[in-house]
Amino acid sequence: MARKENADTAAETGRLKQIALTYKMTRRVDKRVGLVVAGVGIVTFGVFLAIGFLVGHPIYLGILGFILGFLAMAIVFGRRAERAAFGQMEGQPGAAAAVLENVGRGWSTTPAVAMNRSQDVIHRAVGKAGIVLVAEGNPNRLKSLLAAEKKKMARIVVDVPVHDIIVGDGEGQVPLKKVRTTMLKLPRVLSGPQVTVANDRLRAMGDLMSNMPLPKGPMPKGMRMPRGGKTR
Repeated sequence: MARKENADTAAETGRLKQIALTYKMTRRVDKRVGLVVAGVGIVTFGVFLAIGFLVGHPIYLGILGFILGFLAMAIVFGRRAERAAFGQMEGQPGAAAAVLENVGRGWSTTPAVAMNRSQDVIHRAVGKAGIVLVAEGNPNRLKSLLAAEKKKMARIVVDVPVHDIIVGDGEGQVPLKKVRTTMLKLPRVLSGPQVTVANDRLRAMGDLMSNMPLPKGPMPKGMRMPRGGKTR
């Protein structure tokens, strides 16, 4: 019993530390995050409390307002923290790979399946929507890189939809913060077993990272392809 209580206490302490760390990181980018989050909570609580006095149930609606105010604060803080995180990652090589790692259940992702010497890179995700190639770098160079990757995959997987996303703010591109939502909106056309088969075939095909391990998250700006490595 004591062990369980200690484990629960440690878990709670860990969550509080994580929230504090997230707040500090967010505040570096969003100076007003504390005021905005607190304001949302106070206004929500105040509105329900005022309604409670009007209808003659201030305690009941005050408690409800406190709970909903706390929930509203959590939602607003989460969104602003996410926006701040994307703002810090945007423009860094490999940022899209970090986004794909958190795209959600049902997706199997492989970072940097193709890359050239200019650090234009393509990441791959496989799910019930099919295959999604997420490319980041120079849009003009990425077109040929995407075409080569699609041609290579066409020999391995058949009748599997292939979507491509070029990360950026230009015409026809998808901003980094919208990559996840764009993928989740794609129609689901494959069953679980079909996803497994397609993923296994693609993995058997191999990829650039098989022989060149990289740290998770955005890749260092000074990174270069090894001598003798083939561009795709």
